[in-house]
Amino acid sequence: MQTEHSEPVDHTLLDDVQGLGIGLFLSSLGIQFLTTAGLITGQTAGVAVILSYLTGFSFGTVFFAINLPFYFFAWKRLGLEFTLKSLISVTLLSVLTDLMPLGLTFEKLDPLLAAVAFGTTVGIGLLAMFRHNGSLGGLGVVALYVQDSTGFKAGYVQLIVDAVIFAVAALLFPLEAVAWSLLGAVVLNLVITFNHRRDRYIAT
Repeated sequence: MQTEHSEPVDHTLLDDVQGLGIGLFLSSLGIQFLTTAGLITGQTAGVAVILSYLTGFSFGTVFFAINLPFYFFAWKRLGLEFTLKSLISVTLLSVLTDLMPLGLTFEKLDPLLAAVAFGTTVGIGLLAMFRHNGSLGGLGVVALYVQDSTGFKAGYVQLIVDAVIFAVAALLFPLEAVAWSLLGAVVLNLVITFNHRRDRYIAT
């Protein structure tokens, strides 16, 4: 087991495949909780959820489409390997989220449970992807690009984006649903905040 002070090791192709696969499965499972309960989230996934509710297109289709412009930023900021892994991950997540309802439905789903389950599963899923130099693309990459170009911190960029997304959602959806959605976003970010360490998890 790699400790906090040990040297990171290279991941093999098999390591990356299983790590990214687990991350994608958990993320698609979390999105099933989210969308079944009629909740939303922040970042690119949040935009995709809102647009899917408004247009009737599936989350997977919308999520894949709106991520396309961000790959240029990913390539400029984080390199070809990260960009390719993100492209593959976004494509597979789009497919998985469309297939998930075929095998998993809920007769009853409390919004509190849905919010916590979403935040936990997607948070752990993203951690698995971070560990293997992958991501689900989107606005987070642009935030890093803005930070490099202007010095304005990426975290602040993401907070502003999320604030806008939830403000728009408050105009379109019941306030109770928006409140539960905020809880899910908080749980997700706490999972990542408490568990993500670049020096511990990212291989070189």
